[in-house]
Amino acid sequence: MSTATSPLKFSTSIAAMTLLSSLVVGGIGSAAAQSMPDGENGRYALSPVADGVIRLDTRTGAVSTCSNTGAGWACYSVPDERAALDAEIGRLQADNERAKTELEKLKADLAARDPVVTGKIEEALPKTDSLKKADPKLAEGERRIEIPLPSDRDVDRVMSFLEQAWRRLVEMANRMQKDVSGKI
Repeated sequence: MSTATSPLKFSTSIAAMTLLSSLVVGGIGSAAAQSMPDGENGRYALSPVADGVIRLDTRTGAVSTCSNTGAGWACYSVPDERAALDAEIGRLQADNERAKTELEKLKADLAARDPVVTGKIEEALPKTDSLKKADPKLAEGERRIEIPLPSDRDVDRVMSFLEQAWRRLVEMANRMQKDVSGKI
């Protein structure tokens, strides 16, 4: 029993077969120059995936994803996380070695110094409360800030200003209400 395939799947499989055949033919031509290890059919092992194939180079271990673009097949190497991790581990180990060397230098410098305190101090250090405020000085105690209170005349002026502002606000609200009610 046969199943129908879409033209896209058919053209993808034809392109994959063309790629495989070109790799096989190219591999035969270069077989004389490079000897293949025992048990291998060729240099590359291909595995199909949803959007193309994954190519494994059996000699170097490099992995690439190959897909059919509009212009033809293109392969892109997959980043090797192991190499990045190994490089980071190497960098951290080198940093550790530098830090150990510097720590040993600092310890040697510290040991070479003369001790500042040779014996136990008999007197206790005075206790101070850092949160407690110091006693005010006499000159600071004499300073005063005086704020003059407004006179009755100033209070009357402010009250009249507020009354006028309130009246204007009420008049404006009444005018708006008349305009709105007249147009409805």
